Amino acid sequence: MTVRRAACNCGQLQVACDGEPRRISICHCLACQRRTGSVFGVQAWFLRAAVSVAGESRAFARASDAGNSLTFRFCPVCGATLYWEAAAFPGLIAVGVGSFADPTFPRPQVAVWEKRRHEWVDALSSLPIERSN
Repeated sequence: MTVRRAACNCGQLQVACDGEPRRISICHCLACQRRTGSVFGVQAWFLRAAVSVAGESRAFARASDAGNSLTFRFCPVCGATLYWEAAAFPGLIAVGVGSFADPTFPRPQVAVWEKRRHEWVDALSSLPIERSN
């Protein structure tokens, strides 16, 4: 069975996810934009029973744009949000895909809150690529 490992920026908070994600999604809501500092959030949803957590976390709860409750877990040292739970997806835990630091991670299957999507997102694939070492 595949075990995927994710961590916060400093490595103090870590998760291990057994098996494949149940859903991988991109969210364009304004709250995900603020949470990530990017123009969207990308998350992989795993069965709660398949996720183990190591390290200390703090919680931040809020309502989604649809009014459902969300509880985010972040590292108290570096502040990175690593995983969260949503009332809309009982029994699942979301992990930020970037936290896996794995360029081979499977691609998203669905995008949500498209009405909040930045118009230029589709043009990203046409940007010139600068190579780095």
